[in-house]
Amino acid sequence: MTQQMTLSTRTWAALILLAMIWGASFLSIRIALDEIGPLTSVAHRTFWAMLVLWLVVAVMRLPVPRDPAVWMAFLIMGLLNNVIPFGLMAWGQLHIETGLTSILNAATAVFGVIAAAIFFADERLSLRKAIGVTLGFTGVATVIGLENLRDFNLQSLAQLAVLGGTISYALASVWGRKTLSGLSPQVAAAGMLTGSTLVTLPLAVVVEGPIQFDLAPVTLIAIAYYAVIATAGAYLLYYYVLARAGSGNLMLVTLLITPFAILLGALVLDEKLSPNVYAGFALLALGLAVLDGRLLRRRRKSPRVVAD
Repeated sequence: MTQQMTLSTRTWAALILLAMIWGASFLSIRIALDEIGPLTSVAHRTFWAMLVLWLVVAVMRLPVPRDPAVWMAFLIMGLLNNVIPFGLMAWGQLHIETGLTSILNAATAVFGVIAAAIFFADERLSLRKAIGVTLGFTGVATVIGLENLRDFNLQSLAQLAVLGGTISYALASVWGRKTLSGLSPQVAAAGMLTGSTLVTLPLAVVVEGPIQFDLAPVTLIAIAYYAVIATAGAYLLYYYVLARAGSGNLMLVTLLITPFAILLGALVLDEKLSPNVYAGFALLALGLAVLDGRLLRRRRKSPRVVAD
């Protein structure tokens, strides 16, 4: 029998820390967007995170791939996992709340299950997964609100942009499994961010103008946070938790991110979300719990109490 991976106290702490780091990234990105454009914010994020991760690779003396095919895979992975989702979500945050962005971001796990079922024979869509996906989509529809799709406006477009980013994340997970599974996580992340930077840096300069560093201190702090801590540092912490808890347990971080993002958005930006958003998140959370399957397994294993 295959031993199931569990969450130790230390791993739980790392998982919660990762959720807090990523939850705060939505706020820091929104703060930076008050002074820089979405593409510039992404260029900062990928460039500085790339430098940090290559430093880690150098210190650990990890082998760097030389095969051009691997570097092409890095470029495509960078587009799918960084350039497209980071850009879409940063633009979306200009028009919707940070808490709402984090809720829609949680749909990544739902689209990830669908993408895996389409591309991998060993991850077919079971009945339990189909129910979880249906609940997840119902939650997303509740968050957006059918009336917003009927009366289409800029806010509706922003929400769809964020969802587009989650679909790109899902496709990135497929591409990463197919092409980068044999590499160390640190090298894979550094290579991916290198591919991202090769796209985002010139794109930001062409569309939004030269990169400026004469920025307000709060903007510089926000950039430093989401680039160094919430990207480079979070990738390293992510793989630490993945190695010790497995991908199933790591899915919990998707649920934990949102409460931190909502709380920070309310405290710092005075954001207020409508009741349908919270109801939709509850449905989405239930869908993710069903996809995870742990609650159902525990219920089946719990002993029945027989009355005398």
